[in-house]
Amino acid sequence: MHYKSSGSYHGAPVYTYKTVKAYPHDRTAYTQGLVYLNGLLYEGTGRTQRRRSMLGKVDLETGAVLQKIELPVRYFGEGITIFGQNIFQLTYRAKTGFIYNKDTLELLKSFSYPTEGWGLTNDGKHLIMSDGTSTLYFLDPKSLKRKRQVEVHDSVGFVEKLNELEYVNGQIYANIIPTNRIAIIEPQNGKVTGWIKINGALSFYEHLRGVNVLNGIAYDPDRDRLFVTGKYWPKLFEIKLVAYEDHKFEYILRLILNDCKMTVQNALRFISRKIFRTLKRLFSTKGMGT
Repeated sequence: MHYKSSGSYHGAPVYTYKTVKAYPHDRTAYTQGLVYLNGLLYEGTGRTQRRRSMLGKVDLETGAVLQKIELPVRYFGEGITIFGQNIFQLTYRAKTGFIYNKDTLELLKSFSYPTEGWGLTNDGKHLIMSDGTSTLYFLDPKSLKRKRQVEVHDSVGFVEKLNELEYVNGQIYANIIPTNRIAIIEPQNGKVTGWIKINGALSFYEHLRGVNVLNGIAYDPDRDRLFVTGKYWPKLFEIKLVAYEDHKFEYILRLILNDCKMTVQNALRFISRKIFRTLKRLFSTKGMGT
């Protein structure tokens, strides 16, 4: 993916997006990790009041969970990645990760690390892990020892709160919690080479229903498709990046239309309720004496 952008933020190009297609997504999923492989999504979720952390295979077209396993209640699931025949999954503060068979989701073994676990991806040679700071760690996938690390930075300083990660054409894409921005990072030196703004994907009404932040990036290298979603989001989006400056008007219009759509929907609901109550009163008083 190579795009030209005329806008910039902190010295790096800024991109927005066009929605190619929207897919159903489990709105009860507190998404922490997302991977696409061979027609399936693999999703890792965090623990909530209603459900344990989960690792599952998800049908892209329908959003249905085809297969899943739940983590023990003491673990809060975080980022996932697929390396070879195995799925690697981090947990938040337990300093424990898990390795599963990709096909069966059978737990093979656990491993440990000294920091919190946030996002996880791989470049074909190393696992790449974030811990909520500005640091990205590169791990040997066999020994799981740290080989090196980089500090993510832009022209202003360090970029922290790196969460869910995805490796896309030689660059690392990272959700910046709790924003709707994705940083594009050069793996060799940690420099931010671009920013993606994902505002306006969901309507104002959907936000009122309890969605949480953007957190979930997956990439299909065979068809050059980029997917994004978030915690409790009812949809997963295939998007195409476009230069922000060239599509600024369209981007702002999308935000306005989402809000206007919500305003019209609320107005229609209000009018419908008024009409219903008026008719109810008329029919309830019809035929009554003075």
